Amino acid sequence: MEDIKSKIYLSWDIIETLVDVLAMNIKKSEIDSIMGLPRGGLIPAVILSHKLDLPLVFEPTEKTLIIDDICDSGKTFIEIDSKYPNLKFACLHLKTHTSKFIPHIWAISWDSDNWIVYPWENTDAIAIQDYLK
Repeated sequence: MEDIKSKIYLSWDIIETLVDVLAMNIKKSEIDSIMGLPRGGLIPAVILSHKLDLPLVFEPTEKTLIIDDICDSGKTFIEIDSKYPNLKFACLHLKTHTSKFIPHIWAISWDSDNWIVYPWENTDAIAIQDYLK
């Protein structure tokens, strides 16, 4: 296993590019709103809602796209999917080697255990993945 204390710091420009990738892969006919999961999904959701001119909501409907920053273990998406089946899910980073849930759309596959630090996070956060807690 790689050193999980290694951190990758992302810039706002990278986030903008990743959200653009999501936007290009979203079929607007399939969704009518966007909901970001607290905390990591809120900022990408706001950016995406502006890009697609879709409302940001806090309670999903059957055509809401659920977004998070990373799908690490998949636990968060699994919990949402069990409460609201048939929703669409998206994330900026998908850890295919650890996630038990594959969202419908993701910007990039992340096959490393390096800790991703998003620009809206504290840079001194403890580097421990959900699946290792």
